[in-house]
Amino acid sequence: MVLINPNTSTATTAMMTSLARRALGPARPVRGVTVRRGPAMLTDPAALRAAAPEVLAAGLRAAAGGDCAGLLVAAFGDPGLDLLRAAAPVPVVGIGEAALLEAAAHGTPFGIATTTPLLADAITERVTALGLAGRYTGLRLTTGSPERLSADPVLLLDRLERAVRACAERDGARAVVIGGGPLGEAAERLRPHTPVRLVAPIPAACRAITKMPPRP
Repeated sequence: MVLINPNTSTATTAMMTSLARRALGPARPVRGVTVRRGPAMLTDPAALRAAAPEVLAAGLRAAAGGDCAGLLVAAFGDPGLDLLRAAAPVPVVGIGEAALLEAAAHGTPFGIATTTPLLADAITERVTALGLAGRYTGLRLTTGSPERLSADPVLLLDRLERAVRACAERDGARAVVIGGGPLGEAAERLRPHTPVRLVAPIPAACRAITKMPPRP
């Protein structure tokens, strides 16, 4: 498997690749790839749009190597996912799509907790496009800028936990998606301390891709 990080932070690539390796186990090796150009964080719709062609290029390079069994697009907004699915010779999964579908399975009411307020409308549009609006209880945002929170893991955990609890206690969610690949470590640490099922995007995408048949 090849995990594509649509932002240019190699540290984030390493962290997300480690999460994918834990989820998939040693029988399915994972290699992390960082896009060549773009911002260090995807925090607004313009950044998502700019990331799409970079994801496509990185995915096609990885698939051309001959040792790639599948591609994981590792940003919650799934930039370039449809383009890559249409062009790549291997299965392609977006971590956002996989997490939303898993959270909503069996009619479960689900919410989203995330750190990127400028992407709120895009996230809601994605939920609707996937046909999940009837199960969606809403989005809860952390307070503080995404950049500040990413630099302070303790503060990030506190703010994310508050957002998750608001999804559960105020909105009635029974599952909460942590909206961001770079939030994967925080999601794992939060899991024992929250009142509802947490869905972390990278493990969800790993589960999804193992169920997909090889491309003909």
